[in-house]
Amino acid sequence: MNKKLLIPIILLLMVISSACGSQANNKESAYTKNAAAPAADSKESGKVTYQSELGPVEVPANPQRIVALTNAPNVLALGGALVGVDQWTQKNPLFTKKLEGIEDVSDENLEKITALNPDLIIMGTQMKNNAELSKIAPTVAYTWGKRDYLAQQLEIGKLLNKEKEAQAWIDDFKQRAEAAGKEIKSRLGDNITVSVLETDTKTFYVFGDKWARGTEILYQAMGLRMPESVKKDALGPGYHMLSQEVLPEYAGDYIVISRDLEGDKSFMDSELWRSIPAVKNNRIIEIDTKASTYSDPITLEHLLGIFKKGFLGKE
Repeated sequence: MNKKLLIPIILLLMVISSACGSQANNKESAYTKNAAAPAADSKESGKVTYQSELGPVEVPANPQRIVALTNAPNVLALGGALVGVDQWTQKNPLFTKKLEGIEDVSDENLEKITALNPDLIIMGTQMKNNAELSKIAPTVAYTWGKRDYLAQQLEIGKLLNKEKEAQAWIDDFKQRAEAAGKEIKSRLGDNITVSVLETDTKTFYVFGDKWARGTEILYQAMGLRMPESVKKDALGPGYHMLSQEVLPEYAGDYIVISRDLEGDKSFMDSELWRSIPAVKNNRIIEIDTKASTYSDPITLEHLLGIFKKGFLGKE
């Protein structure tokens, strides 16, 4: 063979050999990477395993048709794709416009839920038909009150593959609410007390620190105090029923009163109500019961604005 032709042939063989070796190494690297990251593979295939209270559930990585029989406002706050929610969420004025076109369903509406073709169902552990619902779509159940209001939002974030968004809101909200609490105590005194009452004009209730109506904001996030009588009777069980005659005994320096803002308020004209120091000093903050019975980000932001205005005169 011509020696001039031999050199180019040798070089060509070296290039081919090198390319083959490189290709083999790339395949090995890719395999090793994939073998070490099964969670990523699961997401790419559209499914992830969520560790629920009742055991692991395979759920969509990015659900597109969610039926929320509970915690619907938490889902809504994270931009979750809802197709069905419970009637109480539907009736809440904070969510009315946001839920236009979304069906009203319950855990007993199996046919209606099936017709919505959900890819994820969220329910309460106290509800019926868990087994039947699980046949329709992956179903995750939560126990009300098992987690605090912020931990529950984070858990919904994990379920919807929006954990970072949930945590970012939590961090920001805690900082803003704490700052508002410090300003309130700076202006009004470290020892001011606040009572959270609710009435349907016949029956009265006083609440502890985790029964919605803004209690989580006032007592947990802001660090405001409750009267000793409230601490004694309502802190443990969450709420305490009162007769109108004993209202003054549970009244703090400020009173947050939850009621139907369009309903009867004749109790406010009673001599007993007018005799309460917080009423005399115009330290009453009214909130709408229909818009304050949840502890989701939308409700909390709404109430934080009301409290800042009520205590500080600004939103």
